Amino acid sequence: MPTPLTPATVALVKATVPALEAHGLDITRRMYERLFHNAEIRDLFNQSHHGETGSQPKALAQAVLAYARNIDNLGVLGGAVERIAQKHVALNILPEHYPFVADALLGAIGDVLGAAATPEICAAWGEAYWFLAELLIGREAAIYRDLAAKPGGWNGWREFVVESVTTESEVIRSFVLVPADGGPVLRHQPGQYLGFLFDLPDHGVLKRNYSISCAPNDRAYRITVKREGRPGEPAGIVSNWLHDEAKAGTVLRAAPPAGDFFLDGAAEDPVVLVSGGVGLTPMMSMLETIARTTPRRPTWYVHGAQNGRVHAMRDRVRELTVGNENLRLHTFYAEPVAEDRPGKHYDAQGLITAEWLVRQTPHEAATYYLCGPKPFLAALVVGLQRQGVPAERIRFEFFGPADELLEQQAA
Repeated sequence: MPTPLTPATVALVKATVPALEAHGLDITRRMYERLFHNAEIRDLFNQSHHGETGSQPKALAQAVLAYARNIDNLGVLGGAVERIAQKHVALNILPEHYPFVADALLGAIGDVLGAAATPEICAAWGEAYWFLAELLIGREAAIYRDLAAKPGGWNGWREFVVESVTTESEVIRSFVLVPADGGPVLRHQPGQYLGFLFDLPDHGVLKRNYSISCAPNDRAYRITVKREGRPGEPAGIVSNWLHDEAKAGTVLRAAPPAGDFFLDGAAEDPVVLVSGGVGLTPMMSMLETIARTTPRRPTWYVHGAQNGRVHAMRDRVRELTVGNENLRLHTFYAEPVAEDRPGKHYDAQGLITAEWLVRQTPHEAATYYLCGPKPFLAALVVGLQRQGVPAERIRFEFFGPADELLEQQAA
């Protein structure tokens, strides 16, 4: 454990809360500007979370503010620390990278706050930064050790060969990956993701996370990727490249499985898997795992798609659930097309709602796992809580900085 913060530091950091409320986003944006002057440090980050949407600066501003508000009660931030550590492991962040962030953050505080950033304030934030950094470095070191020690485990970037490519819908494809070294793979927790390092022509080094969409095994991973945006847009560069260029034999570089969103396989209580669009990827890993290892566990798989043209893995889900009364399937189409048949391709038109989930699933005992776009998640996470489902039985994952969901919840 790092050395506890001094009372003076705690008081000074808490005193900056009003300034962070007013200027936090300006500080984090300026921090990333400073940080990304160093190309090697810039390449450590997932650049799809920067740019026009500014999702990562917003998420970091919220995290810094939460840290300041709770500097005297850091226990409430334990979940956030674990989530950040898992993200860092997927990006292969190492202890030597932390000083660059410290310099950029403290410099940004001075740039934005000007004379209000007194030497005492900057010293307090320096102490507070390194306290949190040491917590993260320690947790990340433990994760790295654990990953390397497990059968099939590794640290850093490992080469994988695309074994096969499957078209799942008009906009979604699956890629089965096997290690180039011929060895086994680390068995992931159902729901976890892989971090990838790409070096693409005209774009340079890019990092992305993709959920594993198959059950744990010793041989291969499967990722299922939606073609995002338009060619050339930051959010769509890698997904478009995978759809257009990756084929059997293509080599990709991946970090070990990471993430704190995964199925509790030891529990026997009912489970409800709820996904929207390509948010089905971690749910497929969970559903395949339940069907294979605990087929008697009461399970509801509820999926929402725009229509059958973009609905991925429909036949695979039916294969897993047919003939097992414990595995129940319900599909929503928001805007069915002419060839979509109710009762055959989908069960209901419209959107999944918290009210429907509470009526149709055992909300008194079930644990809900949710993954999908931010508006989808915000509506269901908040809606389930309002319907009386305890927060500890609502678990969620989506693609982007997790703290961003707070904005959607507050909207």
